[in-house]
Parts: sequence; structure tokens; C-alpha cells
Amino acid sequence: MEIEALNYRLTVCKVSDVKDIDLKCGFCFVGVTGDEVSLVCKTDKTPQGTTAREDGWRGFRIKGELDFSLIGILGKIAGILADEKISIFAVSTYNTDYILVKEECFEKALTALERNGIKIIRT
Repeated sequence: MEIEALNYRLTVCKVSDVKDIDLKCGFCFVGVTGDEVSLVCKTDKTPQGTTAREDGWRGFRIKGELDFSLIGILGKIAGILADEKISIFAVSTYNTDYILVKEECFEKALTALERNGIKIIRT
């Protein structure tokens, strides 16, 4: 398995309305429920007027396209990081999974994953 480290800072926030989000910002995940509109985006692209905001995240993604029949990939990564007392925030696309950790734990997380046989790609 290969993990690609993302070389930018991320923010997890809530916004009042989807129209407040620049969907062309290069990296964003939007979750809309009856209760909230959540957004994960590059920190420098965070919309004005968020209703809640937490900066200081870094991320990495599982390299390649993951087949839906694969089992336990995210669980394996989460388990390795849990053993190191590193909390995660995970989001998924159709093709792969992204794992966010607080910035102060980023290098420790990558080191732990590498120590457990996962190849780390830094761009």
C-alpha cells in the first residue's frame, strides 16, 4: 500500500449554505445533511463567514483507485494511528480515502505508517 502526503494545510468547518463554497478551489469535500453543511478545504481557500472552523489539519491519501470490494484498508490505517494515540478525520471519494490528522501529529503519523510497511510518497 502507498500513501501520498498532501503538501498543504487543511481546515474543517461548517458553512451556512453550499453557495458559500468555491467548488473550484482545488480540494474540497462537502457534506450536506438536514443539520449542517460541512466542508474540508485548503486553509487558504476557507470561505468567509464560517459558522464553525477548525484549522491545523494535514492529510494524506491512499494512492491509487480502491475497489469497493476491498476490506479493512481504512481500518488498518486507523488502527496503526490509534496505537500511536493519533486521532483521525477520514473522508472518501469514489476512488480512494483521505485521512486527516492534526498538524502536530502529521510526521509522527507518517513515521508510524512507514514503520508498519506502508510506503510514504512525499510530493
